[in-house]
Amino acid sequence: MISRRTEQPFTVALVVPTGIGAEIGGYAGDALPVARGIASVCDRIITHPNVMNGAQLYWPIENALYVEGYGLDQYAAGNWGLRPVRSNRVGLVLDQGIEPDLRLRHLQVADAARATLGLQLTDAILTDAPLNVTLKTAASGATWGTIENPDSLLRAVERSINELGADAIAVVARFPDDIEAEALQSYRQGQGVDPLAGAEAVISHLVVRTFQIPCAHAPALEPLPVDPQVSPRSAAEELGYTFLSSVLVGLSRAPQFVQQRGAADLWAEGLDAIVVPETACGGSAILSLSQKPTRIIAVNNPTALQVTPDELGIEVTKVRSYLEAMGVLAAQRAGLDISALTPALGKVACLTSNN
Repeated sequence: MISRRTEQPFTVALVVPTGIGAEIGGYAGDALPVARGIASVCDRIITHPNVMNGAQLYWPIENALYVEGYGLDQYAAGNWGLRPVRSNRVGLVLDQGIEPDLRLRHLQVADAARATLGLQLTDAILTDAPLNVTLKTAASGATWGTIENPDSLLRAVERSINELGADAIAVVARFPDDIEAEALQSYRQGQGVDPLAGAEAVISHLVVRTFQIPCAHAPALEPLPVDPQVSPRSAAEELGYTFLSSVLVGLSRAPQFVQQRGAADLWAEGLDAIVVPETACGGSAILSLSQKPTRIIAVNNPTALQVTPDELGIEVTKVRSYLEAMGVLAAQRAGLDISALTPALGKVACLTSNN
């Protein structure tokens, strides 16, 4: 059942879960064009770093709210609201396991973001032990990871918040360079699952869950050898030494998480629609919103998962592409019955008042 709310800003969430090999959104910011398109047909778009971060490439979408995945789940469940901000003071946490030269590259990104973009950043905090990230792959092909020293990460974040006044946290962890060669090559050619994304989500989820503060992660890696076969969808990650720039831009205006309501805050009951891959409907946000009057638009965007709305008994609007999803959103915003835009419009039945 779609909401019959009084008129308010038309708000849409765009979700492409991390590390599941989505054909669109499973690579280096390749869902960003989708976000730009949806942003043009709504008043506010809520989305997450996997959609907005294109390594060194980014796009400032004025009506976008950049919300980390765990925070988005809490918003969808009605536990947290989103409070838009004019700007955040972004804290930078660097893994002690990053080599000195590579660490310097990331510090130079922070300096460049201040000098060129005018972002507000704190000094960087180095963790007191290497984080020792390990990459894992599930039987489905989805990726995830572990952190050997999560307490070290949390101590550094706590110091950044309490001593340096950070409003949001950018984490850079040293990731293994010895990624399985075949998987990495498939990803670079636009055919596999991002081998880093699942572990990145583990890091940001831990910080957001613990401190209720916006967070996103950028992996530290040695540059790969030049490969003329790299797919355009993966090419943003080939451009330099760091993926940090898009993270800093996103966090600079990420909304704060709140538990008490203010006049300008966004809560789940104000969400008009959410757009998600059809085979990735088992996430916490979708399950929560399936119990609310939010329209769920399930897009034919294949992933490594097979969790469909039919299997879960969730009512959705199925579409064949993101282009079609944008059309559904435009119709919904206009107050149209979308069936009136097809030749299969049924007749109005006449029912009796008897039970």
